[in-house]
Amino acid sequence: MSQVTLGRASAAIIAVIMVFAVLKFAENIFAPMVLAMVLGIILSPVRDFWDRLGCPSAISAFATLIIGFTVFLIVGLLLEPYISSAIEQAPAIWDEVRFALVELKAVLRGLDEISENVAEAIGPDGAGDAEANAAVAIPTAAQAAIYAPQYLAQLMVLIGTLYFFLLVRTDIYRFFGQTLVSLQESDLHFAESQVSRYFLTVSIINASFGVIVTAVMSLLGMPSPVLWGMLAFLVNFILYIGPATLAVALLLTGIIVFDGPYSFLPAALYMAMNATEGQFVTPALVGKSMSVNPLLVFLSLVFWLWLWGPLGGFVAIPILIWILVILKTVMAHNAGAVVPAQVNVDA
Repeated sequence: MSQVTLGRASAAIIAVIMVFAVLKFAENIFAPMVLAMVLGIILSPVRDFWDRLGCPSAISAFATLIIGFTVFLIVGLLLEPYISSAIEQAPAIWDEVRFALVELKAVLRGLDEISENVAEAIGPDGAGDAEANAAVAIPTAAQAAIYAPQYLAQLMVLIGTLYFFLLVRTDIYRFFGQTLVSLQESDLHFAESQVSRYFLTVSIINASFGVIVTAVMSLLGMPSPVLWGMLAFLVNFILYIGPATLAVALLLTGIIVFDGPYSFLPAALYMAMNATEGQFVTPALVGKSMSVNPLLVFLSLVFWLWLWGPLGGFVAIPILIWILVILKTVMAHNAGAVVPAQVNVDA
């Protein structure tokens, strides 16, 4: 390898590291901006619908923005009663979990240590209750006031970026299509349509899966079955990690609510249903043309979760699909091939 090539490679690596560092350091700015652009791509069919009706660009972008936030508001309102109920019951649930862990330790260590373990878990003079309440303490009005400007600023960045992206996205695609030799405006629109199609299909699958989980948890006698269904719908957008987290929550709740082997049934049934959905239902409905290499999915999730937490987990798959479609399209152009109507993103 020549010194020139080595220098260019080193410069590229340093540039990539610096970009990641900036994204991590300025999370409060870049995270809502990237989320807004991902949402803009997902909502692009709605924007195109208004355009076909002959609406002005500003009105089309605004109407699409209102529809998108209305959907998220409805989901939030549906979840709020169950989340509030879970928060109110959290101290009691936490006590049950601690006592269950104490009993497990007692079995493993021997009956002679039962009293010592119970004393450590509960603590003197009700310290255990204080710890439990502290673990689920609701922020005070002063704390909320401190953090409110930060979240309000992020919301403003999200709304502003989403609106202007919806407004000028076609101009952006045209600019890159005219500037880059290996990329055309139609390629960017195609990548956008692939991401929108994937998200719409997966949303329908996840919604159906959430309804099934609600029904199963209701039959099992689990508390708040609608909450479990809504959580199953939401966490399914964060592949692997989301379902695994919900399975652990179901396992702990099952141990608290039920006795004996029946305690493991909710988590076991959920994992079986999730495996069936992931291995058979989603591949059949999404199709081979939209399949993604599992290793790339996992690495993308790990990276974006590390970078921006749950928000990063949400944008990880749409960004990955968009990048893969663009790369496949550019490679097809460079090879002199005609880009097909469908680009297989199975890397």
